[in-house]
Amino acid sequence: MKKIGFVDFYLSEWHANNYPNWIKEVCADKGYEYELAYAWAEQDISPVDGVSSAEWCATFGAELCPTLEELCEKSDVIFILAPTNPEKHLEYAKTALKYGKRTYIDKTFAPNYEEAAAIFALADQYGTACFSTSALRYGTELDTFENPTKVVTTGAGRTPDEYIVHQVEMIVKLLGCNIKAVKCTKETDTRIVYDIAFADGKSATAIWDTSLGFTATSINENGEEDKKAINSPFFKILLDKIVVFFETGEVDFDRIETLTGMKLREYMLANEGEWVEVAPVV
Repeated sequence: MKKIGFVDFYLSEWHANNYPNWIKEVCADKGYEYELAYAWAEQDISPVDGVSSAEWCATFGAELCPTLEELCEKSDVIFILAPTNPEKHLEYAKTALKYGKRTYIDKTFAPNYEEAAAIFALADQYGTACFSTSALRYGTELDTFENPTKVVTTGAGRTPDEYIVHQVEMIVKLLGCNIKAVKCTKETDTRIVYDIAFADGKSATAIWDTSLGFTATSINENGEEDKKAINSPFFKILLDKIVVFFETGEVDFDRIETLTGMKLREYMLANEGEWVEVAPVV
């Protein structure tokens, strides 16, 4: 049985509380042998529910490691979570990636393009396979769209800073990485519209609205629209992809999409009112 180590800012949060069961389900379906065995968190008490790291480990049958280094030494593969604190990811990656063990880094991969590029540079330096994605990439509804020239997405969440990555992931998956410019329009405190132009003439609109669920609309060159709510079990599909990555070291998309997404997100959140040119990912 291969041992998974969970790294988090604090352990009792939605992702860490739900991923272990999905990992078990995926392993049962595929015949893989992985189990959550170790955990480490920088902060002992979760601000979400007041649960301590030791209490969380007792619930999920994991051994609490006193240091990140010990977790990395003991684990066969590493899972960096801290989904609400992407500013911690580079710091954790500087330690974890040294061990050469396959590492998944939860969304949002990094707070900006510079740190995203730095994480991949560390992975290359140490020869460590790693990847990151939003689970929304794996909404099966997206796979039904044919040759979109424009995409419109919607979604909510606590803040755009934390949740716009889901729409960014869908847009980059569907339209590619040739981003040219972005424009942000804050219509109300609860609704922000992001327009995205691509160098090849394609375009996208991402609408963050606290009243809307995740949807994607594909518009083809003939103006035909196909709108779908994203209701498929994308989180379980994500965990399936992660376990396959742990087993094979293979990822089903190129890191350029992750880097493009991080740059696009950064420009979207940092500008308002005018079109802003997006420097290409290099």
